[in-house]
Amino acid sequence: MKKELERKERVLIGFTLFSMFFGAGNLIFPPLVGIQAGTSAVPAMAGLLISAVGLPILGVAAVAKCGGLDRLAGRVHPVFASVFTLLIYVMIGPGLAIPRTASTSFEMAAAPFLGAVGTVSRPLVMAVYSLLFFALAFLFALRPDRLKDMLGKIMTPALLALIAVIFAGCLFGDQTAAAAPTAGYERLAAVKGFVEGYQTMDTIAALNFGIVIAMNIQGMGVKRDGDVARETIKAGGIAGVLLAAVYSCLAYVGVAASGLGQPVTNGADVLTLVVHRLFGTAGTVIIALIFFIACLNVCTGLLSCCSEYFSQAFPRLGYRGWLGLFAAVSLVVSNAGLDAIIRVSAPALSMIYPVAIALIVLAFLPGKLKENRLLYRIVVTVVAVWSVGSGVLGMMGG
Repeated sequence: MKKELERKERVLIGFTLFSMFFGAGNLIFPPLVGIQAGTSAVPAMAGLLISAVGLPILGVAAVAKCGGLDRLAGRVHPVFASVFTLLIYVMIGPGLAIPRTASTSFEMAAAPFLGAVGTVSRPLVMAVYSLLFFALAFLFALRPDRLKDMLGKIMTPALLALIAVIFAGCLFGDQTAAAAPTAGYERLAAVKGFVEGYQTMDTIAALNFGIVIAMNIQGMGVKRDGDVARETIKAGGIAGVLLAAVYSCLAYVGVAASGLGQPVTNGADVLTLVVHRLFGTAGTVIIALIFFIACLNVCTGLLSCCSEYFSQAFPRLGYRGWLGLFAAVSLVVSNAGLDAIIRVSAPALSMIYPVAIALIVLAFLPGKLKENRLLYRIVVTVVAVWSVGSGVLGMMGG
């Protein structure tokens, strides 16, 4: 039994954690921030990096320090811990995040090629694609303790190489002047970018990824809880550096596209516009590979951590039983389409995200304050009432 990982092992775990984070939302939102913020991209990205990188890494550290999300949330109340944890897993699981991986990858990896196969039913193709997508993710997730071998060694390096190709094309290709900021970025761009970072869903995902990461660290010979927690935090730091670098590259792609004056509705449109301009028809293949790899990585990680949690909380069904159930439910939800999933996720995230942030911040209070149950209850109650009230007003148009 060893106390710490070797450097190569630590980097591998960091790559694995990055791959679990970096999926649909991570690809879509940074380029959208870039194209909408235009000349205000720097403060906008500063805000996004805080919410989409800083908070998730703090979340990983907070859960590692406390010994799990249930213990951290349990400082408020055991009932709250059960309800909040369940909501988190529904959000990052079959309710929103997992189906979004299939919907996004279909829009970018399969839909562009539908014209080449003649007149086909789009809903039918979507159903077949999502079935194959979740079947593959299911197979990868059957061995959660071996995710580092597939995601860390193979999938992540391939994904980073493809993104680097796009960034290099923008950096050394024809340059266009950045456009003026739009869509709420004219004033308080950093605040707008911070809120957009919610859509990556990484902060709430971070509260749960520790289960799978800890299993992989233990599989490398680090067994003591304290040592596993330290290695988890270090892996989070490596993943955070990678996330910040890739987000910045993707935002730059968006800024480069802002000067083209082309209408876009989401970050996927931005990437498609830029890559087709740089690489022509070959760009369709590049985009398809990027979205497929990223979305499959995250889908596998989310299926693993959700199934692991539910198999421990409700052991009757077992890990493989929960894995199959979540894959099946996600298959059905994913066929609602990407736009519908995003419309639902925005208000739902605005309600639950502030509570997650409050718990993370409380975990790092000094001394006995970080375990003061009364303080936890007051802060979480106030934040929950405010966030739910704001979310309901937002849905009602108030």
